[in-house]
Amino acid sequence: MANPYREIFRAPGAKGFASAGFVARMPMAMAPIGIVAMLSQTHGEYWLAGAVSATYALTNALLAPQISRLIDRLGQSRVVVPATIVSAIAFTVLIAAAHLDWPVWTLFASALGAAVLPSMSAIVRARWTELFRGRPELNTAFAFESAADELIYISGASLSVGLSVALFPEAGMVASTLLLAAGTAAFILQRSTEPRIRPPEKGAQGSAIRQRPVQIITFALVFIGAIFAAAEVSSVAITKELGRPGAASLVIGVYAAGSFVVGLILGALALKTSLQRQLLVAVSIIAVTAVPLLFADTVPLLALAVFVSGVAISPTFITAFGLIERRVPEAMLTEGVTWVMTGIGIGMAFGAFATGWVVDAFGAQNGFWVSVVSGAIALLTVLFGQETLGGEKQTSLSAAAPQPAE
Repeated sequence: MANPYREIFRAPGAKGFASAGFVARMPMAMAPIGIVAMLSQTHGEYWLAGAVSATYALTNALLAPQISRLIDRLGQSRVVVPATIVSAIAFTVLIAAAHLDWPVWTLFASALGAAVLPSMSAIVRARWTELFRGRPELNTAFAFESAADELIYISGASLSVGLSVALFPEAGMVASTLLLAAGTAAFILQRSTEPRIRPPEKGAQGSAIRQRPVQIITFALVFIGAIFAAAEVSSVAITKELGRPGAASLVIGVYAAGSFVVGLILGALALKTSLQRQLLVAVSIIAVTAVPLLFADTVPLLALAVFVSGVAISPTFITAFGLIERRVPEAMLTEGVTWVMTGIGIGMAFGAFATGWVVDAFGAQNGFWVSVVSGAIALLTVLFGQETLGGEKQTSLSAAAPQPAE
């Protein structure tokens, strides 16, 4: 049996843009925690470090879909290059402001400027879609990218904090900015795989978030993001309560490992079940496996429960992005994928806040109630959205006789 991952990388240019894209999106994981690590050391105030990092993260979550919308209309090179230059300059100013103790407002201003960072995860997936649109290899490519995202989040945060602690406070952010510049330059120079610009068709006007499939998937993944945050915050709180705070990193690593392995396996399979059904199954597993977390009162039990609860994360991402590709007009694909990723980020932000409040008010173990409730809401969203998610792509209607709107 042929290795499906070897097959997708036989496509001309695939190895080049995939490897460059991996490097270019390292700041996705490095920058938020790198800002905290840098400012907490240079200014000694965690509230300030957290506020600047949150300013960057939330602004980027709001701007990224708009930038991706421009990319769909004007092309990757014309938008990614100037946006990345602005972001890299702003990151440089932020580093200088921290090192030279400039006024606090310059930290927030530069964080706002850095937030124009394009969504490289969506941009890379758009190139895979251009190569394998309508072919089974696209599912394998999306599985690879989900695994790559897992590796980036696992390694990026550790690298950023490790450099800041081991070398100097700004080291993590310096490395993040250099990787951003080098990776994006290498990616954009590969013009042969850049998706062609597609003129908007009927049903493709306005923003992708006005498309019902995008709304359903984004809303569901807001709560999947909340589950991520709840797992991380609750694991830290429980291991600390058990007197083993160092075990938190192991538990969180196990959570990501389960998702990583299952995602790679899924990408190698040629499943016949429809994507909307696959998404329903994956989210159902997430919802059901959240319940045992409430009873994990030792580190081994916690690690096991977290591992099991994480196995369906990558499958959820893979099928969600596959549905976006199938159900969203081609002229707004990058924006559609970005909205889904924005939903995950917003869910992580609010999930962390909600879990922290529950832990403070009701104890560490009860933090997982955020996972249980979020899983139930995500499941109901996908369940009631099955008919819409299983429909035809909007643009395919434009070529036929006029039909009622969905």
